[in-house]
Amino acid sequence: MFSAVAICRVFGRFFRASRQAGVVGAISTRGYRGSAPQDSGSDLIEMPLPPWEEKTGEPIDVKRRRLLYESRKRGMLENCILLSLFAKQYLNTMTEAQLQQYDRLINEPSNDWDIYYWATEARPTPAVYEGEVMDLLREFTKNRNQEQRLRAPDLEYLDMGNH
Repeated sequence: MFSAVAICRVFGRFFRASRQAGVVGAISTRGYRGSAPQDSGSDLIEMPLPPWEEKTGEPIDVKRRRLLYESRKRGMLENCILLSLFAKQYLNTMTEAQLQQYDRLINEPSNDWDIYYWATEARPTPAVYEGEVMDLLREFTKNRNQEQRLRAPDLEYLDMGNH
């Protein structure tokens, strides 16, 4: 007679082999290809974004509130946290020219990763985005005080006048 251990080994091998064969077949015929070398990209849809336009005539308090919201609602969590904490620290003290620079920086690039790479100095910042605000953001990103930055701040600070 077979022992229970021997039966488990035989059936275990059988089930593992059958699962692996099924998985391999499913991946090769239906699975997500990602950035595989053989991917032609022909199934990608290019969605053009409207060009960024500076909002003229916007009251400065409205601009600060809009930029606060836009700093918090990013396409990726890393920028949501980074930019919302940056906005909490600097937005209330920025001049109108700095607010315009910040507005352009966070709203004109179509790829959030670009902003993240520029802020972390992983890639060079294009000349059009260089300026006081980019310098502040790069320095803020270095987190020299080693603050814990795990989530976006609460919204109440804007009304309380805290910077």
